[in-house]
Amino acid sequence: MFKTLGTVVALLLSYGLLLLANGLFSTLLGVRTQVEGFSPNLVGFIVACYFAGLLLGGLFAARVVTRVGHIRSFAAFASVMSVSALLLPIFVTPFAWMAFRMLGGFCMAGMIMVTESWLNEAASNKTRGKILSFYMITNYFAAGCGQFLLNVGDPSQFELFSLASIIFSLALLPVLLTRAKAPVPVHSKRMHVWTLYRIAPLGVFGVFCCGLVNSSIHGLGPVYATNLGFSEAQLSTFMAAIIMSGLFLQWPIGHLSDRIGRGPLLAIIPVLVALAAGSLIFATEYVLTLAGAMVFGAFVFTLYSLAAATTNDMVTAEQRVQVAGALLITYGAGAASGPIIAGQFMSQLGPQGLFFYFALINLLLATFAILMRGHRAGSPDKRKPFVAVPATQATSNQLYLSAHDEAPEHVTLIDIDEDTDKQ
Repeated sequence: MFKTLGTVVALLLSYGLLLLANGLFSTLLGVRTQVEGFSPNLVGFIVACYFAGLLLGGLFAARVVTRVGHIRSFAAFASVMSVSALLLPIFVTPFAWMAFRMLGGFCMAGMIMVTESWLNEAASNKTRGKILSFYMITNYFAAGCGQFLLNVGDPSQFELFSLASIIFSLALLPVLLTRAKAPVPVHSKRMHVWTLYRIAPLGVFGVFCCGLVNSSIHGLGPVYATNLGFSEAQLSTFMAAIIMSGLFLQWPIGHLSDRIGRGPLLAIIPVLVALAAGSLIFATEYVLTLAGAMVFGAFVFTLYSLAAATTNDMVTAEQRVQVAGALLITYGAGAASGPIIAGQFMSQLGPQGLFFYFALINLLLATFAILMRGHRAGSPDKRKPFVAVPATQATSNQLYLSAHDEAPEHVTLIDIDEDTDKQ
């Protein structure tokens, strides 16, 4: 275990710096849009472009990795990401920001893909679950800490954008200087989303709903807090509370789902998320808002793990690598459209409309889970051991799959085949 960690510690350090910078950058962008007077509708489109780029990166960045290898592709993606962070305060126009955010999303997907495929290759079947635990901790902790960097500068100036760019650039160093051997990518085909939906409707719909909600949390959460008059310190603490609390209930909920099944929890937990979102609609004191944010984050980020586990419970071991691509497309579709829809709610209902939107999506998911109870999602005869996965980005299906003993030992990347355009 420790020998394996020694081979990937540089990679995890680079990934941590990457998430630290991205955590700062996402929140900074939301605050800066309000300084520039952008409407919630417009902010929704800007955020959606990032997740559209993330989806495109999930589909096509593998080709870059296949051509030049993991280390060179990581360096290229991080360099372009660093440049995109510097371009935003130079070209302060909505359409320019949309283009830069789409480019940033593509690069982020490529770097996440490199990280996960490398971790997959480095770990054995016996150590993958533990490696995934370190990966999750790095994900939530770094993204949460990035929120507090908002306090070291003025969002209306360029310094924080420069800081994010510096950290993106520093993320290059551990990977470039590591002596560990990078993996060799291999290829696999994807499954059509509709085919997967017919096999596991609840899991696919759950992943789609997670995309709708999670992208809006990161993109429009700072807009919500700014419009409520939070100070920079209050805003960063609010966002950190949502993100970091996502780690707290992953394992308890996972163990519970192994006992009673995923389906019942996918009916119950969305209701709890909706109640927590409702408390944030009506909260008037900052302390109550912070408490509601922690409860909301603790429950909402378990849904992605549950939905992914539900889907994988319903397919064979040979199908799981193909399933990863279909879930990526499903999540990306939700993530790209969620901020646009949420922005409409905020325009009509004010900042509280964001959490009204969250409550509505989760109640739809709970209703769907009840209606689909006859499909025996996660029944004892099909259920696989639960593995928690990060819900703050869209490509962790790859590493999730590799955490199961049944997953192919050396599958590292999913490439694009002729059928991708049909999906």
